[in-house]
Amino acid sequence: MPRLLQLCSPALPVGAYAYSQGLESAVERGWVRDEASAGAWILGLLNHTVRRLDLPVFARLYAAWRESDLEAVRRWNGRLHASREAAELQREDRHLGAALARLLSDLGIDEAGPWRDTPRVCFATLFSLAAARWEIPLQEAATGYAWAWLENQVTAATRLIPLGQTASQRLLVAANPVIAAAVTDSLTLSEDDIGAAAPGLALAGALHETQYSRLFRS
Repeated sequence: MPRLLQLCSPALPVGAYAYSQGLESAVERGWVRDEASAGAWILGLLNHTVRRLDLPVFARLYAAWRESDLEAVRRWNGRLHASREAAELQREDRHLGAALARLLSDLGIDEAGPWRDTPRVCFATLFSLAAARWEIPLQEAATGYAWAWLENQVTAATRLIPLGQTASQRLLVAANPVIAAAVTDSLTLSEDDIGAAAPGLALAGALHETQYSRLFRS
């Protein structure tokens, strides 16, 4: 599905390559140091935070866009933004969301325009808008969203640890069944069960704000 591949591509001009979501801090402190610990960190976040927070909220944003329910879009966008554990993680989401809003607006999705300057916009909000308007089925769109997150994390780990290319590919292969299970579970999660706690991610995100030497913005 070319439209979905376009959204998931590292070539999407939103600047995701500049962020590690706290992984740089985890590497700096030795929490993540090799293929095994990178897999534990990345797949752990995928299996808990992405599975129980990002993906179920993504599904509700997608449904709200399909129904043109802007009140629901704003509510779920606000909830997701408030769930980011550190200031840098919130700034990352705002930067990526605003960048995607500008791109989608330029590509003819007029509803993206007002989100270009929204102070608490989330990337998932605009990704779900594109998926809804390009008629990408929800399960495929959620899978693509999770894959884009995963690929960015593995790319960051490849640069930071560093990992070899084969090790990076092994991580991507290992993540395939985790993504499939996460998407399936997230689409049936009740509203009361949405939410996740990741203390290590919160700490890494906060510590990165004062880290002396950095390659990434988060």
